[in-house]
Amino acid sequence: MTSTVLPETAPGYRARHTLPLRVEAGRQWKRRRTLVMGAVLVALPFILVAAFAVGGTPSGSGRNGPTLMDTATASGANFAATCLFVSAGFLLVVPVALFCGDTVASEAGWSSLRYLLAAPVPRARLLRSKLTVALGFSLAAMVVMPVVALAVGTAAYGWGPLALPTGGSLATADTVPRLALAVAFVFVSQLVTAALAFWLSTKTDAPLGAVGGAVGLTIVGNVLDAVTALGSWRDFLPAHWQFAWADALQPQLEWGGMLRGAAVSVAYALVLCALAFRGFARKDIVS
Repeated sequence: MTSTVLPETAPGYRARHTLPLRVEAGRQWKRRRTLVMGAVLVALPFILVAAFAVGGTPSGSGRNGPTLMDTATASGANFAATCLFVSAGFLLVVPVALFCGDTVASEAGWSSLRYLLAAPVPRARLLRSKLTVALGFSLAAMVVMPVVALAVGTAAYGWGPLALPTGGSLATADTVPRLALAVAFVFVSQLVTAALAFWLSTKTDAPLGAVGGAVGLTIVGNVLDAVTALGSWRDFLPAHWQFAWADALQPQLEWGGMLRGAAVSVAYALVLCALAFRGFARKDIVS
């Protein structure tokens, strides 16, 4: 009677060596959607510079008073902050949902997921590798846009202190560290979208379903945050804190809003990631 050798006992097999991050990153880097998303984020600062050149210097205040848009052409730092302001609410949500929502569902859609698991790649390791790479690409997307905006804005409007809409300015030496802090908070605040997209990606074979579901639910969160009748309940919505990064661009750095927003986002993200790992561990993979 022939004995069967389990993959775990095969000579040279090491679970920790399966699906290394560099391999997964290389696979994701070559995807067309990665290149298209990168091109869109790089193009945004150039589009805004062209819009300001055609339409003139932005002026006027919003309903809630002056905004960063009013000082967009004051310096390269102001232009970078403006790009972050106009993109944080939706545009930067898309790459996060795309990278995290497409990663597992696309493998299922291509019918290659079962072959990865038969390699054999342990399920938990597969999810960890894919989530790590997806978060890495999401972070890169959030860094690329403001960095390009800072370079383009400096070339177009010069380098100088960050002028505040309410008057005064941020010291030139503090500008880049404060912008970096703002970008870091935007990334942390989007962890809930990333985890939601990733969880949906483990539940469906349709990548667009996972990506669209995460974007759609993020929009629903924004709508609910606009319902003032909810009162203090809005504090539990990640969307309520999405612009708390603006506190990093004040003369006196304010941590309160960012810390509360980060706590809410991370809490939701941990729960959703736990659901993803738990559900995938028990899922019958047929594609």
